[in-house]
Amino acid sequence: MRRASLPDHLTTGSFSLRASDKAGISRTRTTAKDLVTVSRGIRVRVHSGAAGAAALRAYTDLDDTSILASLSAARVWGAPLPAGPASDWRVHLARRRGFSFPRRANVVGHLLTFLPDEVVEYDGVRLTSPARTWLDLASVLDLAELVAVGDHFVCTHGPEFPHPREALCGLEDLKRMAASHVGMRGVKIARAALELIRVGADSAPETHMRLALVDAGLPEPVLNHVVLDVRGVPVLWPDAAYPQWRIALQYDGRHHAEPEQHLRDMERYDRSLALGWLEVRVGRQHLEGDRPAVVRKVREALQSRGWSRYGR
Repeated sequence: MRRASLPDHLTTGSFSLRASDKAGISRTRTTAKDLVTVSRGIRVRVHSGAAGAAALRAYTDLDDTSILASLSAARVWGAPLPAGPASDWRVHLARRRGFSFPRRANVVGHLLTFLPDEVVEYDGVRLTSPARTWLDLASVLDLAELVAVGDHFVCTHGPEFPHPREALCGLEDLKRMAASHVGMRGVKIARAALELIRVGADSAPETHMRLALVDAGLPEPVLNHVVLDVRGVPVLWPDAAYPQWRIALQYDGRHHAEPEQHLRDMERYDRSLALGWLEVRVGRQHLEGDRPAVVRKVREALQSRGWSRYGR
């Protein structure tokens, strides 16, 4: 006997039996072998490639009170999580205080107090806002990791960049969030992180690069700096820069090993030289250890351009 087809909105990710009931799908159909029960009342198609919001959608459709929070909300917002928290694939599900505690397989339950605008709808799921998600992560991340998530949320690039980007929230939103939850667990580290978050870092390694340089007593590089040619046309967009000394810092991630990207990197290097800029390329290996090599590389570059710790 041929199985009844599922509506499109039930095939793009996980779905709850509540949703399939509304769509007129029989309970018998939801027990067919082409579907997997991932948790009580939740189904997903076999070999589904759903990720992010699509994979977690059913958990907030179980009822009108469930909210994705903490690490699960962070994943939906694309936050850069370190290896330990990133490997925790349990679903973090919250309800407001006064409701029953979320209990089900592979779910970490939370009872939380939410102020207005701290819970939003995004891509079909109910979850904590970017600013509230950042504050919740303060209890599970260290300072540098929390700064990296904050950088991710506030990052924006204007139309003069090849790939303009809008911030998920502003730095002021993060400050208001921390101020609104004075006694919350992790708020102390959140306040410390607020002093270090900057607008313009595209990735966690770029954040860690900046923090390593500042920790070593080097000048803090500028983010979102655009280098113009003699006609005033934008031609270079360093990951971080020292405009005073015409030094551009470029973090090379894994994709920079690809042939086409490697050629683009060589062209960028030549443009930098032609405009009188010194390019310092930084890889993952330069950020590792207690004394990361990026500090030496950047210090030498600064000194070659006349910088001195004790004067200019």
